[in-house]
Amino acid sequence: MAVARLAAVAAWVPYRSWGWAAAPVGPHRGLGALLALIPQRAPRWLPACRQKTSLSFLNRPDLPNLAYKKLKGKSPGIIFIPGYLSYMNGTKALAIEEFCKSLGHACIRFDYSGVGSSDGNSEESTLGKWRKDVLSIIDDLADGPQILVGSSLGGWLMLHAAIARPEKVVALIGVATAADTLVTKFNQLPVELKKEVEMKGVWSMPSKYSEEGVYNVQYSFIKEAEHHCLLHSPIPVNCPIRLLHGMKDDIVPWHTSMQVADRVLSTDVDVILRKHSDHQMKEKADIQLLVYTIDDLIDKLSTIVN
Repeated sequence: MAVARLAAVAAWVPYRSWGWAAAPVGPHRGLGALLALIPQRAPRWLPACRQKTSLSFLNRPDLPNLAYKKLKGKSPGIIFIPGYLSYMNGTKALAIEEFCKSLGHACIRFDYSGVGSSDGNSEESTLGKWRKDVLSIIDDLADGPQILVGSSLGGWLMLHAAIARPEKVVALIGVATAADTLVTKFNQLPVELKKEVEMKGVWSMPSKYSEEGVYNVQYSFIKEAEHHCLLHSPIPVNCPIRLLHGMKDDIVPWHTSMQVADRVLSTDVDVILRKHSDHQMKEKADIQLLVYTIDDLIDKLSTIVN
């Protein structure tokens, strides 16, 4: 089975020009060994990421319905948790689904309440509500053990999900994990600007990743998020954790991933830094690293079970 998976992985992106360094924190096995086994090959990009799953809705009493797409397959399944106001149809989400299909593993991607195709009002969103969304996906849609892949703010939420559902969350992969980052950045603003945001009720946070050039973050979102900060104390997560981060990230400093690695109780933690990657980490080599990391964790978990 490992050989078949290796062939599936090798059929993806070229093994060349990585430019990343792994900073292991505690004992771990084989991402480096996996890469060493994959021969160099002619450049090739991902298979066409067509949507092969149909749009469905998770109906929840007294809570907004969540839009999702579920690919059935083997365990462990993969759940992609998107970033702030990001949709389930982003580059990483589609690539992960396509990769899971090539391996025959289950995969779920979804939109938060108030985002994309899900019900709800984005201006009423809070981190706490999105935490409930993630737990709803795990509880009501996911079958068996799950690997959570959290992007940016989704990395913050994946930690909360692992704390809340330790029996079902068996591994974590964070991509530019933004644990506490929104609150930290707001608290670093000058006092005058913070008072202005409080009066207006909105923080227009500059971002080159938004079409408008800013993310309009509700002040209520920031204040509510303060109740979910994690880096001030040990984080009770014991499963394997892989934290991928670009050193050119100007939104979430890569040092945040180092802080997460230091705070979690797990001893099986790797921080992998890509020197030239930005916050989104969606270039070819970034996606390559991500799918290799997923495959390596699947192999590790299969070895433990067997």
